[in-house]
Amino acid sequence: MSNKFFFTRLQYESGDWDVDQRMPSNLLNSLVEYTTLKVDTQERIIALSSDEIFKSPFCYISGHKLVQFTKKERENFEKYVRNGGFVFADDCNHDIDGLFSKSFERQMEDIFGPRQLKKIPNTHEIYKVFFEFEDGPPTTSQELNGWGDDIVHDYLKAIEINGRIGVLFSNKDYGCEWDYDFRNKRWYKIDNTRFGVNIVMYALTS
Repeated sequence: MSNKFFFTRLQYESGDWDVDQRMPSNLLNSLVEYTTLKVDTQERIIALSSDEIFKSPFCYISGHKLVQFTKKERENFEKYVRNGGFVFADDCNHDIDGLFSKSFERQMEDIFGPRQLKKIPNTHEIYKVFFEFEDGPPTTSQELNGWGDDIVHDYLKAIEINGRIGVLFSNKDYGCEWDYDFRNKRWYKIDNTRFGVNIVMYALTS
């Protein structure tokens, strides 16, 4: 088995899981550029219903549409998180009603219980584990495109298991923000994937 870090995208039966297709390679490039991690630069797509997810150090789930886990998907999600896994869930929020967000939050409530998905303080370790983000989660240019509430969400939510984040949930659409070819990063004054590096490093070290 490879000892390299690899990025897992979770495939689920409902909704549209295959979004932000260039984001993983861009984020993986940043891990190579900024850290000493050994990195597999090829994204892996693994069905949430497959036991292969239990080999994954980090999982990503996103979409625009309804999230309604099957019985097996739900069981695997809960087992993975409770056993120390890390899931980064990001709302690709180009739908008016925030359907992905609302349905994902309902799934988390069904699995982990009411009010377990909570806002985390902007002083949380995840904002300083590698790069420093003094104001909490960096804003994105995507955030107001679909919600219709004209609110920039200045927080992230999380489910913590034994004092550690097991599920990190974003309404900020980082996936679309980071969805560009990594070779174009030189055109950006500040590399906006740096927060993604923090998320991965938190998942691996906390």
